[in-house]
Amino acid sequence: MTRARRWRRTVPAAAGCLLLAAAGLSGCGLVSGSPMSDDVRPGTVGRGLPLKGAELTVTSKEFTENIILGQIMGLAFKAAGATVVDKTNIQGTIGAREAVKSGTADGMYEYTGTGWITHLGHEKPIVDPQKQWEAVRDGDRANGVEWLPQSKLNNTYALALNPGHHKQLGTETLSDVAELSRKNPSAVTLCAEAEFSARNDGLPGMAKAYGMQIPAGNIKKMTSGVVYTQAAEGRACTFGEVYTTDGRIKAMGLHVLKDDKHFFPNYNAAPEMNAATMKKYPQIADILAPITQALDNTVAQSLNAKVDVEGQDPHEVAKDWMIEKGFIKAGG
Repeated sequence: MTRARRWRRTVPAAAGCLLLAAAGLSGCGLVSGSPMSDDVRPGTVGRGLPLKGAELTVTSKEFTENIILGQIMGLAFKAAGATVVDKTNIQGTIGAREAVKSGTADGMYEYTGTGWITHLGHEKPIVDPQKQWEAVRDGDRANGVEWLPQSKLNNTYALALNPGHHKQLGTETLSDVAELSRKNPSAVTLCAEAEFSARNDGLPGMAKAYGMQIPAGNIKKMTSGVVYTQAAEGRACTFGEVYTTDGRIKAMGLHVLKDDKHFFPNYNAAPEMNAATMKKYPQIADILAPITQALDNTVAQSLNAKVDVEGQDPHEVAKDWMIEKGFIKAGG
C-alpha cells in the first residue's frame, strides 16, 4: 500500500471535489459502479436476510487493503440479501469520504487516525485506540457519518529491517534506533518515501520525539515499493519506512520495530457509514460487527500479500476469506 495515497488526505473537501471533476467524474466521490453479482448466501452473518430489498453501495480508496475491505463489506451486504453496487477504488481519501457523506455510497472502511486528523481537523492523535475511536465517532455524527466499532487492524507507520541487520544490531524499538543514531550515526541509514521524510507526523516528528540523530546524507528517498526491496536487501539502507499491515513485510522477512513512545497515530479500520443509511438499516451494525472483530494486522498482511505479492484479484481474495471464516457461503 502506498501511504502517499493516504497522506493526500489534507486537501480541503471542496478542492478534492474540483480535482475529481477535473478528472472527468460527474461529482464529488462519483465514479462508475457495477452490481456485485456474486452468488453468495448467509453463513454466520446475514441469517434471515435482514437486508432483503435494500439497495446499498460500498466504496473504498484506491490502495489494496482498502479495496479488499470494501469488497468484504459489499459481500456481507450481498449475503444478507441486499442488492450491492461496487464503487470501490475511488482515488484519494476525499473522494471516498464525500461519497459516504453525501449518500452516493452507503459505507466504507476508514481509518480512525484519518477520521481524527483529516476529517475532523485535529493535529494531535489520541494514544488510546478505543478513546480515539470514540472521539471520532462522537465528532463525526455532526457530519452525517456513523462510525461502527473498530477492528484491531492498525495500519500505521513503522520502521523495519532485514533479519541480518536485526541480528547484528539488536534493535527492537525506535528508542533503540535513536540510541544507535547517537552512538554510531553511520549505522543508521533509512529508506523512506519523500513525503514521510518531510512531514512533521513522519520522519521529522519521529526524530524529534525519539531524539534520533540521522544525517541528511543517510536518508534515501524513494517510492514505497522500492523501500521494501531496499530494506530487504539491506545495502542502500539499514532501516525502511513501512506500513504495519503491508503484505510485503512477511513476504520479505522484515522485522518491524516497536513504536515504544506511541508517536505514530493509530489507524484502526472501522466501518464509516452514511447516517441516513444506518437509520434505515440499523441491522448493518450486527452484520458487520463479527467481521470487523476478526480483522487484525496478521489478517491484513495475509490478504494484502495475496494481491501485492501473489497478484490475485482483491475481490476474490475478500470472498475467499469471508467463506473460509464462515461469514458467508458460496451460493447453490
